[in-house]
Amino acid sequence: MTKINCEISYDGTRFSGYQIQPWSRTVQGELEKALAKIHKGAPIGIHASGRTDKGVHAKAQMAHFESMYNLTPAEWKRAINSLLPSDIYVNEAIDVPGSFHARFDVVEKEYRYFIWNEQEKDVFKQNYVYQFPFALDICAIQQACRHLEGSHDFTSFSSAKAAVKGSKVRTLYEVSCRRDGNQIVFVLRGDGFLYHMVRIIAGTLLDVGRGRLHPESMKDIFAKRDRQEAGDTLPPQGLYLWDVRYEPSAFAE
Repeated sequence: MTKINCEISYDGTRFSGYQIQPWSRTVQGELEKALAKIHKGAPIGIHASGRTDKGVHAKAQMAHFESMYNLTPAEWKRAINSLLPSDIYVNEAIDVPGSFHARFDVVEKEYRYFIWNEQEKDVFKQNYVYQFPFALDICAIQQACRHLEGSHDFTSFSSAKAAVKGSKVRTLYEVSCRRDGNQIVFVLRGDGFLYHMVRIIAGTLLDVGRGRLHPESMKDIFAKRDRQEAGDTLPPQGLYLWDVRYEPSAFAE
């Protein structure tokens, strides 16, 4: 038995999210369909670093599977990609030890949220950025970003529908904002993320940029542990799972 880990990119526009669902087109569903064809109809489960919602994109999702076949990583990449639709692509496949797990061994994830800060709509960008037509104070947003870094209870920045039980303390190593012309990108790196956490943080930062919240308000929002205190949950199309990182020891036999 061999175990293969894949780095996968996908355009989330036409998917109902990553996780397999009955009667819906999903990333996991397409991957497992391709693997079943390679294995002559035998079902092969694939395990990702985490789920992404409907409309959310991934530049580097990680997912592993096990197989009785003894193909090289390059052969796995070529075989899987030959059977995938055009909106999913395996960037890389590598052999990993039997102890490796794409989800449980994650030490850091990076998400990016892209905003098109322009009044006129661009129909060619609408599935890949969130258009926000109002003026923004980037300096104020950057000040607020610094208050979000570190270890905090992110209850206020988690969807009320979240199924997570136990602690909602997470550590964010980086929360940053930069502008490049009309495009604004939020970068968030951390040890874990709650349901809708990135999209809620992005919505809250936009409120700071518009002057509706002061950068120092982040402290009060944390303290109240109330979803109603934070900003709106931004739409999914601006969100990208950008990178997933593991300790080098996770890949060692």
